Amino acid sequence: MALVFTVAGLLLGLVGCGKEAGPPPNTNVVLIVADDLGYGDLGSYGQAQIQTPNLDRLAAQGVRFTQAYAGSSVCAPARCALFTGRHLGHAVVRGNYGLQPLPEGIGTLGNLMQQSGYATGLVGKWDLGPVGTSGAPNQQGFGHFFGYDNFVAAHNYWPAFLWWNDQQVPLHNEVRTVEVGYSEHPGSVATQREQYSPDLIAEAARKFVAADENRPFFLVWTPTIPHANNEAGQNGLEVPDDAPYSDRDWPQVQRDYAAMVTRLDAQVGQLLDQLETSGLADRTLVIFTSDNGPHREGGNDPTFFDSNGPFRGFKRDLYEGGIRVPLIVWGAGVDEGRVDDTPVAAWDFWSTFHAMTGQEGDLRDGAPLPLWHNPSPAYDRPLYWEAHENPKARAVRFGDWKLIDFFDEGRRELYNLADDPAEQHDLAAEEPERVQQGLTWMQQMRTPSNTWPLLEAQ
Repeated sequence: MALVFTVAGLLLGLVGCGKEAGPPPNTNVVLIVADDLGYGDLGSYGQAQIQTPNLDRLAAQGVRFTQAYAGSSVCAPARCALFTGRHLGHAVVRGNYGLQPLPEGIGTLGNLMQQSGYATGLVGKWDLGPVGTSGAPNQQGFGHFFGYDNFVAAHNYWPAFLWWNDQQVPLHNEVRTVEVGYSEHPGSVATQREQYSPDLIAEAARKFVAADENRPFFLVWTPTIPHANNEAGQNGLEVPDDAPYSDRDWPQVQRDYAAMVTRLDAQVGQLLDQLETSGLADRTLVIFTSDNGPHREGGNDPTFFDSNGPFRGFKRDLYEGGIRVPLIVWGAGVDEGRVDDTPVAAWDFWSTFHAMTGQEGDLRDGAPLPLWHNPSPAYDRPLYWEAHENPKARAVRFGDWKLIDFFDEGRRELYNLADDPAEQHDLAAEEPERVQQGLTWMQQMRTPSNTWPLLEAQ
């Protein structure tokens, strides 16, 4: 069987149940995408030890999604899905290796919002094409860019420089380069630390929203917190100090992890304060999410804080803990204090902004997020992922069922997420028809890729 989605059907979701739908005209948008932040790392998602008061306030005053999914379990393909509105069966970038740039003319969220008259900016980490390639932010619809132009460089929180558009901005840090086996771009570790990049990037975010361009703005803020510096070994959780957790009887690396998350929360609070004081809060939509599940790098133990919440798996896994992420949407007339259980995904941002700005054309693989309305039947659709690291796998969620196909091992697992969200009871042997249904969806939802082939064990 196959589901057929039409533009009209998807846009039914923006017609609300008897109430006016949609944001105010010329609504500003701030999209914040944290790096390796787990589903369970925020207080509003059950975190009891790490303090996140600003994001918790955002959730209390906005819409908190409980079944939001990242585009992938690692950063580059996850962000490709988010920025292009294509799930990994159709995305150009489906894995991390090689720093593959987006091609010219693919169309990103930056292009989409520019076409609607928005001033567009991206601050933070960009890993869909270094400066000088077709994938660079300025080539993909972002008029302003400040940050890292590849994910290897972004591992170091005290880098030698950051990019301002196509120009390097030297920083008062000194680094030692480290060759890595998965990229021609070297990593680095700081030997002299003065300027902490997350603070500079957060300041750039505030400056962008403060700029008066006499038109609405679209800001994507991609902080590197709480990703590890993979080149720093077991000391990869890089933060100036471990406040406010210095007196906690925790391993140092966990104090550092918690301090990073709380620091990001404070930076979000500063941005919200600026929106309030500048009179922009009432017409600004703020979205907060993460690119994938929590990591096990730089000495971090994601089980210490239950960073994956009640789920199985972490970053690089296609279990729920690797791909289910927090998603909070606040402002611009969205329902206050609503908890939404609709399954949504990162590739839905394209169709959300597409519908919000009234543009015509292809909604790609997504459906508009149910922000000002109840979800339409269009949300009853399969969701697809694949992973090209270890373990190599692909997954599809259809209804409450989820099939994971470890395609290089010839092994499949089937779970009913309604009954077993922690994915503890594999039902593949008991439900062969469901397994076949999932495999059929996988075949229908994937276009071949020479760069990212599936070597299936039949």
